Amino acid sequence: MQLGVPRKLNSLCTMKLKILVDMNLSPVWVDFLAKNKFEAVHWSKIGDPKEKDSVILHYAKENGFIVFTNDLDFGALLAANQFTLPSVIQIRIQDVLPSHIGKLVVASLTQYKTQLENGALISIDESRQRARILPLMKK
Repeated sequence: MQLGVPRKLNSLCTMKLKILVDMNLSPVWVDFLAKNKFEAVHWSKIGDPKEKDSVILHYAKENGFIVFTNDLDFGALLAANQFTLPSVIQIRIQDVLPSHIGKLVVASLTQYKTQLENGALISIDESRQRARILPLMKK
């Protein structure tokens, strides 16, 4: 335990982010994320690969996962339903393999850890990362 930090708060500070890798991303992300100290599971290991995005969002919310996807529909679902959780990380890059963007994803997970724990939509492309706090409000 760190000095001056209550035990409960200290354990919260060291919580691992739980990542649910969507079907449109390779299962190789699970091992890559685990090697970088993140808990991860590919949707194909826990659910029907043809399941609707809304079911995946519900599962993530109920089980404390962050959805990691290349599917822009998840952001639309968050906005349409005014959800505050689960957080979603959207990759907006052509080459979505860890060998190409892995370092960028890990940096974003680290940079936006607090926002992800509290509800956010993180968009990652090759030139920038952007965080929007949930619920997404209509402009």
